[in-house]
Amino acid sequence: MTEALALHASAITQAGAVHGKGERRGVTSDWMEMERARGISITSAALRFEYRDHVFNLVDTPGHADFSEDTYRVLAAVDCAVMLIDAAKGMEPQTLKLFEVCRHRRIPVITFVNKWDRPGREALELLDEVEERTGLRPTPVTWPLGVAGDFHGVVERPGGRIVRYTRTPGGATRALETELSPGQAAAELGADWTRADEERALLDAIGADHDQKRFESHESTPVLFGAALTNFGVARLLDLMVELAPRPQARLDVRERPRPLAAPMSGLVFKVQANMDPAHRDRIAFVRVCSGRFERGMVLTHAATGRPFATKYAQTVFGQERATVDEAYPGDVVGLVNAGALRPGDTLYEGPAVEFPPIPSFAPEHFAVARVRDSGKSKRFRRGIEQLDAEGVVQVLRSPARGDQAPVLAAVGPMQFEVVRHRLAAEFGAEISLDRLDYSVARVTDAASAERLAGQRGAEVLTRGYDGALLALFADRWRMRFIQREISGLVLRPLIADTTAEPADGG
Repeated sequence: MTEALALHASAITQAGAVHGKGERRGVTSDWMEMERARGISITSAALRFEYRDHVFNLVDTPGHADFSEDTYRVLAAVDCAVMLIDAAKGMEPQTLKLFEVCRHRRIPVITFVNKWDRPGREALELLDEVEERTGLRPTPVTWPLGVAGDFHGVVERPGGRIVRYTRTPGGATRALETELSPGQAAAELGADWTRADEERALLDAIGADHDQKRFESHESTPVLFGAALTNFGVARLLDLMVELAPRPQARLDVRERPRPLAAPMSGLVFKVQANMDPAHRDRIAFVRVCSGRFERGMVLTHAATGRPFATKYAQTVFGQERATVDEAYPGDVVGLVNAGALRPGDTLYEGPAVEFPPIPSFAPEHFAVARVRDSGKSKRFRRGIEQLDAEGVVQVLRSPARGDQAPVLAAVGPMQFEVVRHRLAAEFGAEISLDRLDYSVARVTDAASAERLAGQRGAEVLTRGYDGALLALFADRWRMRFIQREISGLVLRPLIADTTAEPADGG
């Protein structure tokens, strides 16, 4: 979808394919070697382009559930989200998990029912599922001509404009669009047109029409039907974002006071990525400009440390490609190079002090001890682990008993371990072994509770690297609750301070 949007905005001339063959390009936003090899997005990537005199800062996020935390960080920086629903699978668990973050943050959501060119479910059935599972009222903007797997085009709601799509070879260029009259649609599409017209009349009768206020207040979601791989319906999605997506608004700081757009420059770091360009081995921080005007070379204040931060090397990013940026405004994403002191969730500002709420971490459910295979590469191993910890690829936990040569990696999903293994070998020349630990639950604790947990079977307390928090790990929830009954007064708090968190255990 990201590739198709960039194609329709004329930011690229030929779309890559996730599973590219022969001379076909890889997906622009999937720049990591591992992403191209596996055909999935592993890390988020920023693409900046212009369309209809509007500037889009599009952040492509991983679709795999194991990388939900990376997507979660991105959602802290956006003004609108596009929720992709598979025509056959409907709403998948990771989609619902991230939708809850959108709900909590009141991020308006546009829904795109994707892969309508393949066999799938009934359109009305999918709308019912969206409403039942999200609470948002679906308001279709387009309606498909043909059932899933036999996709001819769409009819607009309202207005009744009928568009037939024609696929181009390999879907590498824009799909051809032909406007039909109702008479032509009836003659060419027969029963498919009759069915679509009847269902559109039903939607009109129940009042499933777009309401901008309800959309912006996170009560309804406009719905489009299409197929990103063949570029069907993608241009309409771009047009809809121009028409409906809210512009940047004043952002609340940690004290819940709005930071006006006209205030001095401030920005939120939502992602840090190293070694995007192996030739330079640098580290880039993605900053969403929240207020004011950013100018390259300006000296900002790092809210976490109070220290000055120079912005001599500032860039816009398009996948792996970069260009120097001299100025940016609210809503823009700026890449700051050699940002060794910055972490996701940090605030940068000019003028009066401001700090935006930090980005909480997901609770990890998978744990493994990492060890370097070649002891002669211990320094590279430590440097690589520190880098991946700073980026938030995994959470790195340590304890005096285990030592620096055997850190515990904590992940939301097991594929994160594969990313760590691949990047340590490819970028730092340090091959590792991973020994899985029999823990599945993590809670934040304090020093007094850590002492009382020492020596308990099925439990261990370690220190998280980036913030020094003490995390208590348990084999499972049953074991944690048993220990709570045995040792009264333990401090155990969920890791994520958000609506996606569970209630605190033990009341």
